[in-house]
Amino acid sequence: MSRSRKSQTSFLTIVDSGEREVARLLTLITGVVILAALIELVMSLGSKLLTGSEATWLGDDLIKVLGDLLTVLIALEVLQNITSYLRRHVVQIELVLVTALTAVARKVIVLPSGAENKPQLLVGLGIAVVSLSAAYWLVKRANAGPTRAFPAQDRSVPADAVDAGE
Repeated sequence: MSRSRKSQTSFLTIVDSGEREVARLLTLITGVVILAALIELVMSLGSKLLTGSEATWLGDDLIKVLGDLLTVLIALEVLQNITSYLRRHVVQIELVLVTALTAVARKVIVLPSGAENKPQLLVGLGIAVVSLSAAYWLVKRANAGPTRAFPAQDRSVPADAVDAGE
């Protein structure tokens, strides 16, 4: 093996190792964020239930709880993206698109009252949902493989020869 090829392999090994360590660090940080968000959610719900406060569980209270719940879910999906990358060394675009769809859905759910007065925001969120949904559908379709209406034929044999029974 030539010296330049060996140094290139060594460099790529260092880069790959560094990439794995960064992904591990991101996994650890994401785990801490998930734990903190989960503790915040449990404490918020617990304080409302234990103090007997007059939580209506409708309107703003419900929206806040759903927003916190979806935040934890999004963080879990990000963690799944990172761990999937660590295992396979491939970014799984389906997971990324699902995470993005969840984040946009969270944004739509927690829109404050009065958002109907911001048509540009609503149109932007609508375009994001449609675009992400279309991208997810295309990726799913591409990963499903080609579907054929007819049985596969041997391409090395001309169609006339197949019809003639040769």
